[in-house]
Amino acid sequence: MAGGNDLKLLGTWPSPYAIRVKLALAHKGLSYEYAEEDLANKSELLLSSNPVHRKIPVLIHNGVPVCESNIILEYIDEAFAGRSILPADPYERAMARFWAAYVDDKLLAAWATMVFKGKTEEEKLEGKKALFAALETLEGALAKCSDGKDFFGGDTVGLVDMVLGSHLSFLKATEAMAGEEILRSDRTQLLAAWMARFSELDAAKAALPDVDRVVEFVKMRQARLAAAAAAASNN
Repeated sequence: MAGGNDLKLLGTWPSPYAIRVKLALAHKGLSYEYAEEDLANKSELLLSSNPVHRKIPVLIHNGVPVCESNIILEYIDEAFAGRSILPADPYERAMARFWAAYVDDKLLAAWATMVFKGKTEEEKLEGKKALFAALETLEGALAKCSDGKDFFGGDTVGLVDMVLGSHLSFLKATEAMAGEEILRSDRTQLLAAWMARFSELDAAKAALPDVDRVVEFVKMRQARLAAAAAAASNN
């Protein structure tokens, strides 16, 4: 099964989790069919492929589904030849998994509080502070993991690059909306340079959504959340 190349990806355009799978597939030079899901009206294929979580992304390889984005990335790395996504050394693999989880658990949670979940300006400010703290921690991780090279993966992108890179359009959209830098050259110089390099990769240009489109998506979601909160307070 692993040698075949019948691949279909179920995702949604703004999902960082689907974006990182696109990055991994491009990294391996794999062609695939992409199906855009409507999460308000999920397809039977999605529901049957991921009956446990009923979420995207799902990678279907020769008719067999693989779920959960970081698991999919590791599957792609093991199932297909080409440039590696995870390092060969067991300790370095463990560190890559650790920092990939940190991006999703800490950075994404802080960003979500700042942009969506914070109910007061104080809560939003706390989210912003937590986001900057997470980025400064990742600055140190980049210095250590890259060993002075261009990416977390060294000379080429790896797991952490793909996971963090999948959030770049949202970070850039936040910069545009807030009118200030998130990846600041004075505090996260290495990450700012990394972002510039990563954004110029052909795979990134193809996979990352347009920032203006993301801004509109964020504003629409904020408006829906505000309307829902207002309706709840009136009940």
